[in-house]
Amino acid sequence: MQKQKGMTLIGLLMAISLVILVAMIAMKVVPTAIEYNSIMKAINSTKNAGTTPKDIQLAFERQRGVGYFDAVTSKDLIIVRNNDGGFDLSFAYEKKIPLIGPASILMEYSGTTAKSGIVATKPTKVD
Repeated sequence: MQKQKGMTLIGLLMAISLVILVAMIAMKVVPTAIEYNSIMKAINSTKNAGTTPKDIQLAFERQRGVGYFDAVTSKDLIIVRNNDGGFDLSFAYEKKIPLIGPASILMEYSGTTAKSGIVATKPTKVD
């Protein structure tokens, strides 16, 4: 007798269910990554858009309308003057992606235009 080669029906069903699970997660995560890339493009293009933080915020809002993202607004931007006399922009946000039932994925995104790559944080109020 020869040994049989191939995949059983149960193995095939398990492989298909694994592929479907990965595809479902990817379909929910990929749009948030695209949104993050749009935000990074917007802050890079508005970095030198004005001489005041208000000018930069207005330019960012225009880019926000074109880029079709809503995770970050101009009020969420952290604008800091750098050593070159220009401005560095930073942002950070979280995106909760529901999966099945109580299971979800929490994505934490942050970005900056600073050369150091360190994301600035908003100062906390001390009472």
